[in-house]
Amino acid sequence: MWQKLKDGIEIRIGLTDLIENRLRQYRVPSDTNIFYTLGIVTMAAYVVQAITGYFLLMYYVPHSEHAFRSVQDIMTIIPFGWFVRMVHMVAANLMVALLFIHFISIFFMGSYKKPREITWLAGGLLLLVTLAFCLSGYLLPWSQRSYWATTIVSNLPTAFPVIGDALANLLRGGDSVTGVTLTRFFSLHVGFLPPVFLSIVGLHIFLVWRIGLSVPPLSQSAEEESEWTEFRHATYSRSYPFYPNFLLKEVSMIMLFLAVTFFIMSFMPTLFLPEAATTPADPLNTPADIKPEWYFLAPYQMLKMIPNKFLGISLQIIAIIVFLFWPFFDTRAERNIMKRPLIFGLFLVLLALWFLLTYWGRYSA
Repeated sequence: MWQKLKDGIEIRIGLTDLIENRLRQYRVPSDTNIFYTLGIVTMAAYVVQAITGYFLLMYYVPHSEHAFRSVQDIMTIIPFGWFVRMVHMVAANLMVALLFIHFISIFFMGSYKKPREITWLAGGLLLLVTLAFCLSGYLLPWSQRSYWATTIVSNLPTAFPVIGDALANLLRGGDSVTGVTLTRFFSLHVGFLPPVFLSIVGLHIFLVWRIGLSVPPLSQSAEEESEWTEFRHATYSRSYPFYPNFLLKEVSMIMLFLAVTFFIMSFMPTLFLPEAATTPADPLNTPADIKPEWYFLAPYQMLKMIPNKFLGISLQIIAIIVFLFWPFFDTRAERNIMKRPLIFGLFLVLLALWFLLTYWGRYSA
């Protein structure tokens, strides 16, 4: 029976040919490290989000009078509802952390350089879309914390003259965060962002597959790289097949991601679920200390430090543009960051500044 099924699949899609010619013959550098697997692990985190999100949609009610109650029912009444929601919430935070680590490693290894500038740009857009996922999904539980954090964020566009108020009202659907805002964020979270995310992921994977992985700049193979003057597939003097060698490394990292997810759920269940997140939203009661999630703390603290809100937001927009198009600014062929003390120093300063602002934003008044 199994052999007949296997033969039927073979006749129709040529599975053996696919494995041999598209997977075994696709080579990756033999000196790749675990940081090269973070992209596929992030994609696995998104799949976890999609699956758990689908099950949450079965019981969630996107209405201001029922949203909080439906989430509490998921956590307390629906069989295994607490498990599904906790996986969704913890995996979302780990997905953002994975993206940050992925970009730090890509920058450190200079893998964004020619001919991979568009790959970096696509990855940067994926990071922004992921943060938009987090922002839109944050309001959906309609808790005290999510309501007031969204109120703070949705007021940011008002810093811009002339169009600021119109942008904020467009985002909220009115002068303040209401049930209309909840509906808009729900539509954004489950209807608009997923196809955008998957389209950019498709482009990103295509570019990585088409060009090939970059060689670690500190390896011996990096010294053998020639300048990219025309399109070619990357070739390596030391390599091994993508399947099964590299695929097994990716699967191992995905298992580690799931292990960390379940570890946090088991031993630190309130890490991403503070008390204000379990209190229903009250538009008439402004909390004393409401702050955004950890991945927004650095820009949040930066805005608090700059008296002029317009200047603060403008600087952050400029920083985002520089981040997205950095490969087109940094055109030097040298990929070894250790041989570029100025860039290496800037890298360390920015990294330390981000950690400092995040810590400061977490504990500041």
